[in-house]
Amino acid sequence: MDATQTPRWLREALHSSILQEDVVTASHEKHGGGTTPPDPARLAYLRQLIAALLEGRRLSATYKYVLLAILAILTACHLREKLVAAAWWRARFSRQRAGCSNTTTITVSSHRPCQQTAASSSSSRSTIQGTATPPEAGKDEEAEGERRPLLGYPHESTALSPSSRPGPLTLVSSLLAYQPRRVPFINKTLPSNGTSLFVLCFLGINVFFQFYHAPLVGNLLFAFADRAGCMFVVNLPLLYLLAAKNQPLKHLTGQSYEALNILHRRVGELLCLLAAVHFGGMIAFQFFKPEWLMRGTFWTSCSIASVRQRWYELFLASHVLLQSTALVFLWLHYHTARPYVTAALAIFAVDRLVWRLLIKQATLSADLTVLPDGDTILLSANWDMAPATALQRGIKAGWKPTDHVFLTVPALGRTHALQTHPFTIASAAPSSTGSSSSSSSSSSSNSGNEARRGAAGDTPHAWLNLLICAHSGFTRDLLHYAHRHKTASVRLDGPYGSSHAMDTLRSGDDVILVAGGSGIAVTFPLAWALLKDHHEEEERSRVVAPAGLLLESGGDEGKDAARRVRLLWIIHSDEHRYWVPGSLLDDLVAAGLHLVVSRPTAIAGRPDVQGHVQSWIREADADGRQTRVLVSGPDGLNRDVRNTCSQAMWGGSDVRVVVEKLGW
Repeated sequence: MDATQTPRWLREALHSSILQEDVVTASHEKHGGGTTPPDPARLAYLRQLIAALLEGRRLSATYKYVLLAILAILTACHLREKLVAAAWWRARFSRQRAGCSNTTTITVSSHRPCQQTAASSSSSRSTIQGTATPPEAGKDEEAEGERRPLLGYPHESTALSPSSRPGPLTLVSSLLAYQPRRVPFINKTLPSNGTSLFVLCFLGINVFFQFYHAPLVGNLLFAFADRAGCMFVVNLPLLYLLAAKNQPLKHLTGQSYEALNILHRRVGELLCLLAAVHFGGMIAFQFFKPEWLMRGTFWTSCSIASVRQRWYELFLASHVLLQSTALVFLWLHYHTARPYVTAALAIFAVDRLVWRLLIKQATLSADLTVLPDGDTILLSANWDMAPATALQRGIKAGWKPTDHVFLTVPALGRTHALQTHPFTIASAAPSSTGSSSSSSSSSSSNSGNEARRGAAGDTPHAWLNLLICAHSGFTRDLLHYAHRHKTASVRLDGPYGSSHAMDTLRSGDDVILVAGGSGIAVTFPLAWALLKDHHEEEERSRVVAPAGLLLESGGDEGKDAARRVRLLWIIHSDEHRYWVPGSLLDDLVAAGLHLVVSRPTAIAGRPDVQGHVQSWIREADADGRQTRVLVSGPDGLNRDVRNTCSQAMWGGSDVRVVVEKLGW
């Protein structure tokens, strides 16, 4: 090919239009002149290749409708859960109202004594003793747990009642809730079976779109590679939507972005695979294509938008720069991909620039306190709450239990001034009415302020605490800074999260909270909201129902209406007790919390978490009560509690489990 034709071929390759009529005509005119009739075999091949290309592009264009159908199903399921929960609430408070009206003598108790295993006392606040696993036996216990079958050993019974016969849906729920052990050799933690099944179904849909009627012969590999590029493009907006911190999926499915992060990572890995298929297919096509089709040098830059996905896993400081550059190359590489690139760029711009920088970011002065363990910083701040507006929905307007924020401390230096790090809010969520739920948590700050309201006396006040365990990098630098300074100006981006965990816990009669170490930052605000902040329950039911108080009467309705809340906190050392002030825990115990704090695992080994959770589920099942379980801690603890609940569900118990863990 001479130099005068090279730019033409480059333009055709860049726009993926090597099979346009003018290209074929140019090739034909060069090699056969303008008078020789085209070869029927060549025309048949071109028709077959073009038909395969068009079919792949038509098929990939319908992919968005499949995603919308899946979203509609998930939204319907979420709406059904909300309606069922609302009906349960109405029935629950109707029973409570009926129980109160039929009561001749009402005894109010701050907690209900319950039988304990030998591992704990009968007090509502106790320390696990006698059941701890020796430190040296920890690995043997873990190995035994990994070998343990899903349904237990034959001599063990997980059924809580001989008459309980779980239905098919309960058995399916049990299997979906089960979490397999780690993958050998690579030590990879797997999610629950339900999550894995959903991800596999999503990947299966993409496999179908990639291989349906796709030609796999060598001289038609161009069509197969082109379809991989099309699937890459149609998945691109989904990747950005799942990565956005502010997204409509939270309201449609009830799951916030951190719960969807696992799907975001799988979509990113899928795009890397599609990019490799697209690039590899285009290269392989050069060895199988007919010699007459396109002579000249192959323009490899058409795969830049695909090759750049190799760096997607390194989404730290370079992530934003690389993905922005990739969008530019994809825009130039393939003109029909521009609507998808525009959609992805719009999602990124709205989330990053509009919401995160303009609407949800706030600058505060925070106190820094190094806690007695020497490796944990308590970052605390307080302010008079401002009502949320269309242009201000940040942390100053309040937050909900299990929410988290992204923290930036510019005082640490230029490098850290550009970084954001997520931390769960460890203090109770403030009440819009200025109740003590928000301000009581302020006692965990260095000042020990016990104010109940703002200076005006009626202004809701917020007290925010972040527990930051120092490891390396940012947290280690912050620890060094806290030793020298007592205050710092910080930027908070948030709050982010969903009400899924709280909604699940509120739908049960008995609540079991299991915290491993810093997981107390998740469980403490939940316990406070369940026992101290009951204004939301009153608004839903329009019945004044003191939370955490046991109403004992002649009827069963009053007994059923009382919620029992249990909290098992596993600590590594005695100093970790200072992460939450004892006065706040005493307040919760007085409100009805049954608190069990383990002995330090560094001394006594791991406690029998499975035994405690099983005994509490059995007690609830014996009383005909629904149990809701939430666990937040290391992966091993999360898996143990999840699988314990799965076994209980298999045995017929009415149990639902929530695992609160950020999926970075």
